[in-house]
Order: sequence, then C-alpha cells, then structure tokens
Amino acid sequence: MVEAWYMDESPEDQRAPHRLRPNRAVSLEELRRLGVVYRKLDADNYETDPCLKEIRRAENYSWMDIITIHKDKLPNYEEKIKTFYEEHLHLDDEIRYILDGSGYFDVRDKDDKWIRISMEKGDMITLPAGIYHRFTLDENNYIKAMRLFVGEPVWTPYNRPADDFPARKQYMKCLAEEA
Repeated sequence: MVEAWYMDESPEDQRAPHRLRPNRAVSLEELRRLGVVYRKLDADNYETDPCLKEIRRAENYSWMDIITIHKDKLPNYEEKIKTFYEEHLHLDDEIRYILDGSGYFDVRDKDDKWIRISMEKGDMITLPAGIYHRFTLDENNYIKAMRLFVGEPVWTPYNRPADDFPARKQYMKCLAEEA
C-alpha cells in the first residue's frame, strides 16, 4: 500500500525519505482532495491485466510506453534525474504505473508544503494537470514505470513559477471548490 508523509526541509540527498520528526502521515483521502488518484494493480501481469485494460479504456489512456530509470539504462541519466526533481507542472495529467523498483513523487499541498509519496511495484498514480510536483528515485536507484497519456504524449514540464497557465488556474479553482 502506498505511503505518503510531509517532508522535512533537510538539504540531505533527495533520495532519502525526508520524513518530519515526528512523522506526519498523509492519507489517501488527503491526496484525493489534492486531485491525486492512487490505484494498486498487479504489475507482474500488466500485459494481460484486465484492471489495467479497463482503466485505460475508461480514462482514454490511448498511448503508453515504459521507462527504466537507472544509471545503466537511461541515456543522460544524471541530467534526467536533475530535470525530474525540478519543481514543475504539466498541462495534462501525469500517469505513472510502477512495474518494478521504487521512487518518490513529491506534490505541494494547499499550503504549499511538500508531501512525499513513496511508490513501489504495482502502484499507479495520477497527478492532475496544474499540480506542482517533482520525482526522484529512492535509495535503491532504480525504477521501471509505464507512462500513460490521453492521445499523443506531451513531455513538456513548466518549471515554477507557472501560475499563469490555464491548467494551473483550473487546478487552483478545483482546490478551492474542494475546500
């Protein structure tokens, strides 16, 4: 089961857990109120999994690929890791399904505090368009993930500040309505 918590402000290695002391856990319901959707699937059978097939059909996830993030597998590894960890948003939802390994997605809450979401094999997450977020590997330094898109993939991250984009304005409007 996925675990999430509020992060400390330590400049320690980004791959460390960065838990507050004492730990301040974040529930799935709290993530949902931020627009973050979590699912648990059978990663061992992703090629034939009827649950994944139904999610893709229902959400119109028509495009997918698989990325492996490891120093021996990803060209320009160091540069990519730095880019993934820069705070940014996208104009479309970001959908990631972890097929193997582990890592962290960090998202901002309503008060602009970082929440760290620990992801491992079988976890699927949808980050809504307009949410500020970032990604990093954990101390295992390896993850294999399926990336899903509605239509053709768009990889463009918009680094903070990006508050004037319609996707950000719509996201903030949804947060206000949720409150």
